[in-house]
Amino acid sequence: MSIYQAPLADMRFNLFQLWKVQQFWSGNNILSERIEADTASAILDEAGKVTAELIAPKAQLADETGVQWQVGNVTTPEHYKVNYQQLCEGGWTALSGDPEYGGMGMPKSLATLYEEMMCSADIAFSLYSGLTAGACVTLLQYADETTKQHILPRLYSGEWSATMCLTEAHAGSDLGIMRTQAKPQADGSYLISGSKIFITAGEHDLTDNIIHLVLAKLPDAPAGSRGISLFLVPKFMLDTNGHKTELRNSLQCGSVEHKMGIHASASCVMNFDDAKGYLLGEPNKGLAAMFTMMNYERLAMGSQGVGAAERAFQNARLYANDRLQGRVVTKDANKADPIIQHPDVQRMLLTAKALTEAGRSFSVYVAHQLDQAKFGEDQNALAVASLLTPVTKAFLTDRGFDSCVMAQQVFGGHGYIKEWGMEQWVRDVRIAQIYEGTNGIQALDFAGRKLFADGGAAIQQILQEIAAGLSVSPQPALSELLNQYQVLIGSLAQQKEALPSLLQSHACDLLDLTGYLLFGHMWNKTLAALGDCIEGEEFIASKRQTADFYFSRIMPKAYGYLHIVQQSLSAINPSLI
Repeated sequence: MSIYQAPLADMRFNLFQLWKVQQFWSGNNILSERIEADTASAILDEAGKVTAELIAPKAQLADETGVQWQVGNVTTPEHYKVNYQQLCEGGWTALSGDPEYGGMGMPKSLATLYEEMMCSADIAFSLYSGLTAGACVTLLQYADETTKQHILPRLYSGEWSATMCLTEAHAGSDLGIMRTQAKPQADGSYLISGSKIFITAGEHDLTDNIIHLVLAKLPDAPAGSRGISLFLVPKFMLDTNGHKTELRNSLQCGSVEHKMGIHASASCVMNFDDAKGYLLGEPNKGLAAMFTMMNYERLAMGSQGVGAAERAFQNARLYANDRLQGRVVTKDANKADPIIQHPDVQRMLLTAKALTEAGRSFSVYVAHQLDQAKFGEDQNALAVASLLTPVTKAFLTDRGFDSCVMAQQVFGGHGYIKEWGMEQWVRDVRIAQIYEGTNGIQALDFAGRKLFADGGAAIQQILQEIAAGLSVSPQPALSELLNQYQVLIGSLAQQKEALPSLLQSHACDLLDLTGYLLFGHMWNKTLAALGDCIEGEEFIASKRQTADFYFSRIMPKAYGYLHIVQQSLSAINPSLI
């Protein structure tokens, strides 16, 4: 069985000493009334207790139990019901919700750390409330006031939950060829017909009602993605006051997917057969509306990568200190050293530690950009967050999976055995690289759409920030990589005709290169912040050692990606693959 303790010292360090978010909070008219450092620290402490004591101990049981489907009904592990109700009673399902509709209105920089803790505790369980939080963001922006008044308070309270229904079996990520149809009715509603697959929390027994956000096409819709509309489709119909009735809508869970991991998350095939729905936003503008939710979830995927890696690392470090094997220090042939004395075990542990802690810093950084955009109306911060959303999703989940595999490797053969719990984290976090748009799609979004969409203004702002950090805390290795990255970006910007092909071929390489550079920035900022650190000498010494390891043993990988992107392209013949 694996253990988990929330890394509260590092979380406080990231919030208050590295990014100093409390300075923005206190200077903002909205947040200064809601949150300050002591309150945020108390929220972190309580979240740490909830996730470590209530949820984490039964994650392995949930994996073994899974969800059960029978004639359209889905049951979750029994303890999920108790855990979910306690989350609701504690207000955790409303943490970042709009206070006008019953939310707590906490900043994203704080909420993202709670999301990480939830993912460390049990990724499958975290998805039930996590999808609802994303749906609330879309409803806030696109629903009319009556709908918001009726539905958001029940979603924030956890009484109801929500999903997003995009994928169809024949279409995958190519949403433009979806077949789900919406027929207009005289009363202003629509009848939705079609089947969706991979619908997380599409059916379950944790809430009284489920609000589905469904993409479908109107009869006269333009072809392709320009003809997609978004509809609100409740599991149980609502009366004129927004209360749930006993009338079941014409939709059903046809089956649950049998997955590699996250077995206790209900991934459903949802069949809509003239189910009554209501248009959200404008006709044929549904994809943009749904991307509001999807981008929220893409950031949450980054939290999955960091959260899984943190738990895997904690257990690998504990095992490495206890497991006796081989002789590195001792000279007694009848004794053995803890395997943490072995340099290769140290390599694996420090790699996981360096990537996980940089990932946490990066998550808070991007979340703080969103806070500055939302509460401070900072358009530059919004541009930076938009550019870095696909990096957050792809780089943090790729490195999170890598870290889980390395942590499993520390256990040797025991890491492959279920009883130790390590193989579950490898299986559970693997999906984070796939859903909400595969990481290849994230790379195409980053390199092909966003990198030069604003003339490169957002990336230049980030590069200037890295340079400013180097002026405070010189780091020769990072400085040299920054210089070469700037030359590469300048060269790419000049290759306008060849750029689309170049970026498609090397999108993943460019995203990984960018990720390693940004993680270098995270560690350099960390070193600069240690002068004011109040977390103790051991914490500071550990940070310095991990930063040195990152710069000497991990960041040099960036040069491989730099070299790949710099190479001339030759056309690939798919028939020869």
